[in-house]
Amino acid sequence: MKHERLWQGYGASVAAVALLIASVLLTMAVQGGPPGQGQSGPESSGQTSTASSASESSSSGTNPVNTVPGDEMRAVWVPYMSLAMNAEADQSQAAFQKKFDAIVANAKSKGMNTLIVHVRPFGDALYQSDYFPWSHILTGMQGVNPGYDPLAYMVQATHKAGLKIHAWVNPLRIRTNNTPTALAQNNPYNKWQLQKLSGRTVTLDNGVYYNPAYPEVLKLITDGVAEIVKKYDVDGVQFDDYFYPTESSIFDTGSYGAYLAEAKKSGNAMDLFEWRRANINKMVSMVYREIKSIKPGVVFGISPQGNVQNDLRMGADVVSWASTAGYVDYICPQLYVNFENPILPFDDGAKQWRQMVTAKGVQLYFGLAVYKAGSDADEGTWKKSNDILQKQVELGRQIGGGGFMFYAYDQLDAEHSREEVQNVIKLLN
Repeated sequence: MKHERLWQGYGASVAAVALLIASVLLTMAVQGGPPGQGQSGPESSGQTSTASSASESSSSGTNPVNTVPGDEMRAVWVPYMSLAMNAEADQSQAAFQKKFDAIVANAKSKGMNTLIVHVRPFGDALYQSDYFPWSHILTGMQGVNPGYDPLAYMVQATHKAGLKIHAWVNPLRIRTNNTPTALAQNNPYNKWQLQKLSGRTVTLDNGVYYNPAYPEVLKLITDGVAEIVKKYDVDGVQFDDYFYPTESSIFDTGSYGAYLAEAKKSGNAMDLFEWRRANINKMVSMVYREIKSIKPGVVFGISPQGNVQNDLRMGADVVSWASTAGYVDYICPQLYVNFENPILPFDDGAKQWRQMVTAKGVQLYFGLAVYKAGSDADEGTWKKSNDILQKQVELGRQIGGGGFMFYAYDQLDAEHSREEVQNVIKLLN
């Protein structure tokens, strides 16, 4: 999930990004209103939503969050690799619980207050689901019941330690690079293949993905999140940065073509990227509303790429999510760059996102690259100092961010990141 895609086409100047955002806001203003208000939102109209009204957004252009260290988000992502049991000799419930207990204790000792835990990495489930097959990372074979409920225990253990837990979901990914090697018979992909429901899933290169242009897909994703919120006492649900897997029109030629044929009747058709953003906006707003209808206190967040232009071209309408109520409770851009990045230095990126997040009630967190700390990444610039992450935390607090999420759990104890992590711990504790 969290290894950022290339920063291609971003543009070297902040001005270019500002012009892009202004253009998107103008488009939204023309196309319709925010979700949850009458019939003008993306769920009913398929249009990209407008910027928020005065009651939904701060009028100043920023919405600083005054936090003290004890109140801020201090989360670590726990990816499926850290939870995997399929390569273990002992795949028992006791072995899984021992592994997760160690994760909880270690994260807490380092000052974390929230775990972002992977519960659906490949259109599967680390819990008993009515919609998705058991994940292969538990037994080595998708669809095989491990004999226990990992998520039930993860919620229990996390809360017992005084931490919060967010269920991390990849909404559209089914398979990548032959992982998993086989899809279970009860996987929705196989069911839809048997029913000859074409287009709902797309095979592209080495991956298989859900196509969010279809109502069956949107309902499946929404029902799947609702199931988690109903059955488990999670504190939040998070989507990461995997939306449309490519900019190429080959992904959805048929569904977009059908849309264009229908849109010609009104003479007002969106271009491909606008249409994709409208599809994802519809999914996001449906999920948000469903969560709030079940447990209003459960938060819904998205962790997009740090590159705004890439987000918009991959269907992630971060401008709307940041400026309009009714999509998310928080947004956490993956700013996996340091202060020397030639395309977008961390401080410039953090300030741009701070300016973008204006919707009332939407928190801004910063995703930080522990996995790069002290490594050879980015032409060795991460080796020039052992306090890069520390300075990023300090800057995030200074400009009014609500907290931080660190990628990823295993790197908290890696040799290359040790000094950086120790310096961050001093700030968190």
